[in-house]
Amino acid sequence: MLKRSFDILVSLTGLIVASPIMLLIAWHIRRTSPGPAIFRQLRVGKNEVPFYCYKFRTMAFGTPDVGSHDASTSWITPTGQWLRAYKLDELPQLFNVLRGDMSLVGPRPCLPSQKDVVGARRQRNVFAVRPGITGPAQIAGIDMSMPDALARADRDYIDKLSLISDFRLLVMTVLGKGRGDAATRQQ
Repeated sequence: MLKRSFDILVSLTGLIVASPIMLLIAWHIRRTSPGPAIFRQLRVGKNEVPFYCYKFRTMAFGTPDVGSHDASTSWITPTGQWLRAYKLDELPQLFNVLRGDMSLVGPRPCLPSQKDVVGARRQRNVFAVRPGITGPAQIAGIDMSMPDALARADRDYIDKLSLISDFRLLVMTVLGKGRGDAATRQQ
């Protein structure tokens, strides 16, 4: 209950404070590349209930619907490169947090098509919690291409879950810790 209250307070405040920046980002994406500014993708949520995850579009419109580690860097737009570098593409997920689809911190939501990740997480009961915008796996540089390591890191996070550890992971994310996303690491 405390975690959910923290999520609501921070996501609502974040949306209010970041709304001018989000409007500028949306305007810039629409101005520099054809297609919508917001990208939505079906993800697996708590109790394996699917939901649409919202992000700023960082790839050319019409690219295949795949996970970051399967995406070609050539699909990423110039604007998308700096959005990903500063993790600003994740800002629309504050709506997902406010709606209750996600938490600020938790296991990153995978695609339903990532059967190996879904299977590894199912074995470790990772879907018992809401997925997060950031989590320990992102800080450790573990992505969806390493399903068993990812599920172990997710389970370890759940076993040690506390508001203090969430706050620490949020600060580390804001300070740019972690190895970035898989699509940009391919460069």
